[in-house]
Amino acid sequence: MGILKDKFSGYDAPQKVMQAGIYPYFREIESDQDTEVIINGQKVLMFGSNSYLGLTNHPKVKEAAKAAIDKYGTGCAGSRFLNGTLDIHIELENKLAQLVNKEAALCYSTGFQVNIGVVSILAGRHDYLLLDDLDHASIIEGSRLSFSKVLKYAHNDMEALEAKLRLCHKDSIKLIVVDGVFSMEGDIVKLPEIVVLAEKYNASIMIDDAHSLGILGKNGSGTASHFGLTDKVDLIMGTFSKSMASLGGFIAADKEVINFIKHNSRSLIFSASMTPSSTAAVLASIEIMENEPERIRHLWELTAYARERFQEAGFDTGKSETPIIPLFIRDDIKALEITKILLADGIFVNPVVAPAVPKEDSLIRYSLMATHTKEQVDISIEKITKAAIKLGILELQPVLV
Repeated sequence: MGILKDKFSGYDAPQKVMQAGIYPYFREIESDQDTEVIINGQKVLMFGSNSYLGLTNHPKVKEAAKAAIDKYGTGCAGSRFLNGTLDIHIELENKLAQLVNKEAALCYSTGFQVNIGVVSILAGRHDYLLLDDLDHASIIEGSRLSFSKVLKYAHNDMEALEAKLRLCHKDSIKLIVVDGVFSMEGDIVKLPEIVVLAEKYNASIMIDDAHSLGILGKNGSGTASHFGLTDKVDLIMGTFSKSMASLGGFIAADKEVINFIKHNSRSLIFSASMTPSSTAAVLASIEIMENEPERIRHLWELTAYARERFQEAGFDTGKSETPIIPLFIRDDIKALEITKILLADGIFVNPVVAPAVPKEDSLIRYSLMATHTKEQVDISIEKITKAAIKLGILELQPVLV
C-alpha cells in the first residue's frame, strides 16, 4: 500500500478549498428532501435538488415503499438474471413501456448503470457512437467501454453533428446518444433536427431522459413525447432518482433490442436488482404523475417566473428552457464563495466549476420543484441577487425615482 498511498498523498485540491473555507460538497442534510431541509440544525430553502415533482416525501410514495418492505423484505439478494426478479419489477417495466410508448422496458439498479450497460454494447468495432459534448458522464463512461468509434460533436450544433455523420461508413451502426434535457445548462436537445439527420444518414437515436422524465411530454413521459417523435427515437433511457423519488433507471425500446440488452448488459447481469421499496416507490410516483397534472403545470409556471426575475436582476441564465436554471458566474472562486454565503443565509444551491465545466462557464445550478411556493422563489432570488452584488458578480441597479 506504500506506493499507492504515496501516489495520492499529493492530491490536496479539496483540502486547499476547505482551508479557504469555501468547500461546498458533502453538506450533511438532517431531514427529508423537501423544499426546506435541515442543515446543522437550521432550516434551509432547497434549490439544489433533482426532485422536480417534489415526491420524495409524498405519503403515497412512502406508504408504497413501506408496504413493499413488509411483503418482499429489504432486498433481493441477487441480480435480475438469477434470483432477483420480483413480480413488481415486471409490473414496473410494463408500466414504463406504456408510459414512454415503447414495446418493452428493462430496469436497472441505478441510472448510471443503464448507460454503462447499454451504451457499451449496442455498437461494435466497425460502428459509431455520436455524442453531444455535454452528454452526461454516464454516457461518456459507457462509450469508453464500447469497442466502437466514438465521435463527439459541439453541444446542440447540428452542423457539427452532420459533419461527424459524414465520416461514418454508410453500412455501419451509427447511434446518436444524447441527453433530452442537459443537466447543468437546462436546455433541451434539438430532437427534430437530429431526427432529420438520423433519417438522412440511416442513424439510430438514444435519448437520456434523466432530467426530462416528469417534466416534458404527455404526463411527463419525456423528450420524444414532447416533440411528438417517439416513433423516431429508438431507445429511451430514464432514471428514478429525480422526478420518480426513488433510485434506479430503465431503458425502453423495441422487444428485440431489449431482449439483446437483457442477455448481454454486464451492469444488469452482474449487479443486484432494484430493492422492493425503490421499485414500489417508482410505481406510486408514476401513478401520482399521471393523476396530478397540476404538479407539472405549477412547476412550469414557477420556472417561467423565476427565470424572468433572474434575468431582470441581471443574471445570465444561458439557454435554459426547463426548471434547471443556470446562473453563470464565470469565476470558479466566486461560484464557491456565493454558495457559502447563500448557505449561511438559508439558501441551498449547487456550484458547478472546473473541471465539470470550463472555468469561463462556472455557474450556480438553481433547480425548482413542483412543491416550491412563489414566496420561497422570491426569497431565494432576493438573497441570491444580494450575494451576487456583494461579490461583484452583478452591479447594483440604480433606483428609479
